[in-house]
Amino acid sequence: MKKAVFLFITLVILGSLCVGSTLAFTTEDLARASALEEILKRGELRVGLEAGYQPFEMQDEKGNIVGFDVDMAYELGKAIFGKGGEKRVKIVNTAWEGIIPALMTRKFDIIMSGMTVLQSRNLKVNFCQPYYYIGQCLLINRKDKDKIKSYKDLNKEGMIVTSKLGVTGAFTAEKLMPKATLRLFKTEAEGALQVANGIADGFIYDEPQVRVFAAKYKKTTMGLFQPLTYEPLAWAIRKGDPDFLNFLNNFLAQVRGDGRWEKLKQKWFVDYIQELARKQ
Repeated sequence: MKKAVFLFITLVILGSLCVGSTLAFTTEDLARASALEEILKRGELRVGLEAGYQPFEMQDEKGNIVGFDVDMAYELGKAIFGKGGEKRVKIVNTAWEGIIPALMTRKFDIIMSGMTVLQSRNLKVNFCQPYYYIGQCLLINRKDKDKIKSYKDLNKEGMIVTSKLGVTGAFTAEKLMPKATLRLFKTEAEGALQVANGIADGFIYDEPQVRVFAAKYKKTTMGLFQPLTYEPLAWAIRKGDPDFLNFLNNFLAQVRGDGRWEKLKQKWFVDYIQELARKQ
């Protein structure tokens, strides 16, 4: 009986050691497979975005891609590589409809492109902690300011509402304004122009972008900034990478705490929009 008990205890201990070794190996293997390790070995951080979502990312007059997310990507490069790390950041301009597939096929390491956290997207990618919160808002023509006070005034037959294909603005329009005719465009600029030119009655999109268009076309348009939705924006990475996710969350906490985030917010969401309005 004692021999049987001793044998049982021995087997339990050996089993525990084997399981512990397996777990240790699995953890190390997972760390080696992290995108963070790949980035360090490559010596370059590849960032996917679509350069058309002002003021998060866009092209300036010289054709350079600039914006809030771009500056945050450069800060992330410094955090990974140290001094001069912003020079090791490669921006990969990608069409929105293909941005998640491009991440999955390793065209870049991370999506930093004002992406709304949706559960449908979360099935395909992992999101870090949100870095910005927005809501869908409306852009209308100034001539309609007395008859269009909210989205309810657009939810009528004969009304034309525009947005961009495949974004939450389009989903919100379908949900809140089903009676209106919805026209979707490849770019948000095309949808906004429909309102500026008096062709459409309303354009629905993310609040920061609506503020940009309201400033850019201030003579013919105005924004209704009561948010219609609650949307956290976050950076997306491939699933199964806890090391990179941990690094990003800690990086975000750091830039929020040391003032860099607020400085960039002032630069792009206040100063940039005010400058746009002054130029009109």
